Amino acid sequence: MMADENTVTQDVVVDAAAAEGETEGRRGRGAGGGRGRGGEGGGRGRGNDRKPREEKEDDGTIEKLVHINRVSKTVKGGKRFGFAALVVVGDGQGRVGFGHGKAREVPEAINKATAAAKKKMIRVPLKDGRTLHHDGTGRFGAGNVYVRSAPAGTGIIAGGPMRAVFESLGVADVVTKSIGTSNPYNMIRATFAALSDQTSPKSVAQRRGKKIADLLGRGGSKTAVADAEAIAE
Repeated sequence: MMADENTVTQDVVVDAAAAEGETEGRRGRGAGGGRGRGGEGGGRGRGNDRKPREEKEDDGTIEKLVHINRVSKTVKGGKRFGFAALVVVGDGQGRVGFGHGKAREVPEAINKATAAAKKKMIRVPLKDGRTLHHDGTGRFGAGNVYVRSAPAGTGIIAGGPMRAVFESLGVADVVTKSIGTSNPYNMIRATFAALSDQTSPKSVAQRRGKKIADLLGRGGSKTAVADAEAIAE
């Protein structure tokens, strides 16, 4: 009888140890992130490490990744992927450009797009270094955009690709509206068409052979003269 009792006691201890080990294993699998992609939580969803836009500052230039498109070609051995990147580059002081590049890898496509954007940068005159001189419209294909100058403190009221353009340009206050397509390529080209039509009072005065004060106000008021001197500087 004593031997039977010892055997039963040992069996109970072994079963309890096995159950405890299984419980610890389950806890370790859940806490260690086992099968899920969510990291420590063990969830199956993706983490929040994906960034919709990439921003770099190198040599005084601001680079913004606007869009990446992936295309695939089915060949005999499987699928062959290619990537197209759309990048906006600016110096934050009135110069901005855009470019796109294609490659088999994403970093190479971004490098090509950045190099193309730096070659096609344009100069946009800014009022007080923070906003546009006047309102304007731009159109390319099915894309139609409106840009308006804004008082100080307004901020950049723009979305998607247009915001990347104005942030790279160095504009602090602007109001924009995009009507039509949401294609980032057409929106970018329409925005650059609107920015290309921007002119400053100084350039208009030189073209017309007049003084800046005559263009800004009638009768040569003190405010117009002060504004003209600020623009001339």
